[in-house]
Amino acid sequence: MKSNKTIGVIPARFGSTRFPGKPLYKIAGKPLLEWVIRGAREARSLSEIILATDHKDIAQLGMDLGVSVVMTSSNLPSGSDRVWAAVQDLDCDAVVNIQGDEPLLKGEFIDTLVEDFYRTGREMATLIQSLEPEALLNPNVVKAIINKNGEALYFSRLPIPYTRRKAEGKIEGCWQHLGLYVYKKSFLKEFCATAPCILELSESLEQLRALWLGAKIQTIKVDYKCMGIDSPEDVFKVEPFLRGK
Repeated sequence: MKSNKTIGVIPARFGSTRFPGKPLYKIAGKPLLEWVIRGAREARSLSEIILATDHKDIAQLGMDLGVSVVMTSSNLPSGSDRVWAAVQDLDCDAVVNIQGDEPLLKGEFIDTLVEDFYRTGREMATLIQSLEPEALLNPNVVKAIINKNGEALYFSRLPIPYTRRKAEGKIEGCWQHLGLYVYKKSFLKEFCATAPCILELSESLEQLRALWLGAKIQTIKVDYKCMGIDSPEDVFKVEPFLRGK
């Protein structure tokens, strides 16, 4: 039986709107991107890890850490488009989009995602976890709604599903989305050949383009501690975990 070949790609651009130069920002003594690369390299399910970037200093960091580097345009509309630019000419069955701002990433997160992806046979899969009460009204925390089969129905930055009661505490049926994706390579090609849809543009969430295309996104529930860096203030929340405190 043919074994599946899965490539991991870390899209990392320099010009973040909310946090310019974020991949190179030092957290607990190391650049943010270095923490991500170290975590990704623990994954057993990846045949290769590629850093896709638009900046020479980010590229140099990747080379120093021993991963393949592909230079991509600064004008690509999303992280998935940057991932596709890196793998479009490579032979593989699936591609993992590894967010470059998740310093608490561990290889086991990726392995869990990839294993369930191949088991379910969907076009795409991603991770979700329980939603903490304080995250409900935070627009930087993406909420997910799923069906009985664990397939995503919708994602939003707002508290969903809508409730007439005051939105406080946990809304039953709402999960926190963790921005780690795996796609069939064939679907990633279709995704990136399609212009962003109105849902994606309204919410600024690229996974809504996949739902708009009619794709099945399998969600996998995990209880890992994940914490992305969206702003300089988030650094203070994450550093204690990286320092082991």
